[in-house]
Amino acid sequence: MGVVMKLIDAILFAFFLVIAIAAPLVDAQTCLPTNVFPDILVHLKTWYTHEYGDYLVSEKPHFFVGLIWVELLFAWPLSVASLYGIVAAKSWLNTTCLLYGVSTLTAMVAILSELVGSGKASVKLLKMYCPFLGFAVLAIMRGLLPRSGKANTTSSRPMLVRKKRA
Repeated sequence: MGVVMKLIDAILFAFFLVIAIAAPLVDAQTCLPTNVFPDILVHLKTWYTHEYGDYLVSEKPHFFVGLIWVELLFAWPLSVASLYGIVAAKSWLNTTCLLYGVSTLTAMVAILSELVGSGKASVKLLKMYCPFLGFAVLAIMRGLLPRSGKANTTSSRPMLVRKKRA
């Protein structure tokens, strides 16, 4: 179990690192004025939009902008905390991974439903979004797995029993 957990942590570390960098620099351009970002980042976003035909980024439907706000205000801080949690082996890492995974899975179901249901998305665009669904599931699994390979044991000492008062 320890090797599997280390592999999952390594994969999630790389993913959380990408999110920690991309969310405030690239994704935030969807809901904030582009003049607050350096030209190189604006050009990167424009290139991506044209290269992948990402109509959600160019058309900015309200549900998508709302999901980007959720990413920036909720998921992005969780990704940064999870990075720290992985590096420092914090006990709360399972919680941050679970919260991040559920939030991202929910967003990805909405986004992929729109992409597939609209018929506007190319296979290339779907291939760009689908890995996020996989990483969300992986983060949820990490959140639900026990922290170590050791089974949780209960103490052999008897619990103190408090008498009830009438």
